[in-house]
Amino acid sequence: MTLTNRNKRIESAMRMAVRQRNYRRVRDRALTRLAQAYPETYKELLELEKVSDETTGAKWVDIDGNSSLVVVARSGRSTENIVIETDGDFYEDEGDDE
Repeated sequence: MTLTNRNKRIESAMRMAVRQRNYRRVRDRALTRLAQAYPETYKELLELEKVSDETTGAKWVDIDGNSSLVVVARSGRSTENIVIETDGDFYEDEGDDE
């Protein structure tokens, strides 16, 4: 692969990443607005999706494929990594209990 080909592929991947980030940002805002407008429907659909994931064996994992969550805790000048075993359930949305 020539250097110019490689550079073109990198630039293309960067543009695609920016487009995907912008799409996700807009999509997440729209989902938040829908969840606020229809909280009961949102909670019902969320529960259905969780059951579907459990039934099919799908898990929420991090980019390395781990099903544990690492939380960085900072206190003053010290930093501590805390590993939380989550069974892949990091993204649980508790919602507003109003």
